[in-house]
Amino acid sequence: MESNTKNSLHIRCNSLPSSPHPLVSQFQEHLQRFNDSEAATTSFSSSSISHKLNGLKDLHDYADKLIQLPTIQQDLALEFSDKLIDGLLDGSLRLIDICGTAQDCLLKSKENMYEIQSALRRKGANNGFTVEGGKYLASRKKMKKVIQKALGNLKGIKFESNKDKEAFSVFSILKETEAITIRSIESLLLFLSDPKGQSKQSKWSRISKLMQPARVACDSQETDSNEFVNVDAALQSLISQKTSENFDNHMEDLEICIEDLEVTVENLSRQLIRTRVSLLNILSH
Repeated sequence: MESNTKNSLHIRCNSLPSSPHPLVSQFQEHLQRFNDSEAATTSFSSSSISHKLNGLKDLHDYADKLIQLPTIQQDLALEFSDKLIDGLLDGSLRLIDICGTAQDCLLKSKENMYEIQSALRRKGANNGFTVEGGKYLASRKKMKKVIQKALGNLKGIKFESNKDKEAFSVFSILKETEAITIRSIESLLLFLSDPKGQSKQSKWSRISKLMQPARVACDSQETDSNEFVNVDAALQSLISQKTSENFDNHMEDLEICIEDLEVTVENLSRQLIRTRVSLLNILSH
């Protein structure tokens, strides 16, 4: 009798219950919407990236609420090895660090942008402003190097498999969430530094664009619109030719873009920290 009871408990721990908690269904529904939206997205504008990060924050919120359930925490503590949970913790720490890198880049970009605006008001497009503009562009080059390093760290996050468990388990939920987070943060970092590399990132998005010809014109215009690149180009023109059309408008667009991304990245970072704390609590029991 005791043996049968243990076997029954083991089966229930292997995966989510046959009648899952409402949070499981909510997570699955949000995950499906997120994946559908990601597959349908054919542009990498700041608004699309911000929308993706906001959705990602909600996805993490569902996952965190799920692992707060006492029964789920018991299952994780009993059924998953320290190696698997350590892998999750290592991945979450790297993601938090990379979010911090993105936040630093956004803050530095905003500070540099304000310095350019101040110099332009004081000096106009003269030699003095050329010095300030050169500093801005040099700072952008440094930022791109920092982002390239962060992208390398993203690729270094390892996915520990859980072959003994059924296909849909709490572990699979956490790993799927981590995988989506990596893709989303990669999109953000590429947007900040290298839109050409970004366009190479998703072959699927190009296939989707071919399958939806009615949207190509609109989406292609949005794909090409990158506030950071627009300011870089306008600033180079201003430095070399002492004139640039719509420079003030580009700066205003960049300011709005940075402020929006700062909020979304900050919210995501906080959610990643909460999930990490939940995992640490499981290990401490």
